[in-house]
Amino acid sequence: MDNLTSVVKDLEQERNRLSVQLEGLNRALSVLHGTSNNRTRRTISVAGRARIVAAQRARRAKIKGHKVVSISARKRRKISPAARKRIVAAQKARWAKWRKAQKKA
Repeated sequence: MDNLTSVVKDLEQERNRLSVQLEGLNRALSVLHGTSNNRTRRTISVAGRARIVAAQRARRAKIKGHKVVSISARKRRKISPAARKRIVAAQKARWAKWRKAQKKA
């Protein structure tokens, strides 16, 4: 019976040693493969792609000596003064409501 117990203990120790070695190998393989598998690919907007294409065309034209077409900057939308005033009034009302609630608490 003692012989069987010692054999089981030896087998468990061997199993633990092998599992530690396997973990080390798995870590080494993951480092070699890199973390590129875990990354999600980002998509670029149509406007962003258009800017990149325009910049490349400008570089090529400059190298070939052709006229360089300017790359237009991204046009931002402007908010009207009336809309800005409505937003400011709504925000002031929200803060007033919050301050009133704080006084009650």
